[in-house]
Amino acid sequence: MSAQLDVCGQPPLNTRIVGGEDAPAGAWPWQASFHRNDRHFCGGSLINKDWVMSAAHCFSSTNPSGLVVYLGRQNQQGSNSNEVSRTVSQIIRHPDYNSVTSDNDVSLLRLSSSVTFTNFIRPICLAAADSTFNSGTTSWVTGWDKPQSLSLPFPQTLQEVDVPVVGNSDCQRAYSSNSISITNNMVCAGLLGQGGKDSCQGDSGGPLVSKQGSVWVQAGVVSFGIGCALAEFPGVYARVSQYQSWINTRITSDQPGFVTFTSGNTSSSSGAPSPPTRLLRGLLSLSLSLLPLLISACLLS
Repeated sequence: MSAQLDVCGQPPLNTRIVGGEDAPAGAWPWQASFHRNDRHFCGGSLINKDWVMSAAHCFSSTNPSGLVVYLGRQNQQGSNSNEVSRTVSQIIRHPDYNSVTSDNDVSLLRLSSSVTFTNFIRPICLAAADSTFNSGTTSWVTGWDKPQSLSLPFPQTLQEVDVPVVGNSDCQRAYSSNSISITNNMVCAGLLGQGGKDSCQGDSGGPLVSKQGSVWVQAGVVSFGIGCALAEFPGVYARVSQYQSWINTRITSDQPGFVTFTSGNTSSSSGAPSPPTRLLRGLLSLSLSLLPLLISACLLS
């Protein structure tokens, strides 16, 4: 049994859940913020004391030079008394990541030195290979960024929003007109037909999590979408449960805590058809020499 199971997914300070507004300090202690040139550009999740998981599209190369990770951060401006920072010693992008289709949009980053767990810094549990996230399963996504027109005011506080899982077959129908394939390596979430809640630029690589009993489990990694919080297009995430074997072969000691998540709903979120091609997203304009894909909609406060 992984030692992480004793601590992962259990935020001591998460006493309430209200979607689409400022997250209380310590509510999401696994949230990571990646910076280059003193600018936040992607999110991630702490999965043990030495590793953070993010999206492959956030990193145009595996050179970690100049990359800084902040953990325990609440605001992107001003002071953060509970945060620590680390440089990155290694970037591992999934070997089958496809930048055109966004399939296998997952990466692992090794911290330059271990972090000590606190009430504000703690790992997330990961969905095990036999997990199911059925349509309608309540989930939460966290991050800092929004589209320019809705940019967060000072001090740019971490945002939280609740979104239901959208089944892969419904998600595929939503994206099929754009020749985009929703594969079994993806999971979707959002208010299909309604919109108004989702993730957006700068949230890439961040966690999509659901609660099982007293434990939070990461279902997805923010990957892509069309627009921001559009009713027609739910957000698309890399499905974490597909990568248990890959993660365990890359992290050979102090392995992350994997938990089998079982949805109570009857509608499956897997098994979508996979058309051969899909649209390449608009590129994030980060002036960081990164070429990530635009991910889905906005965290509305």
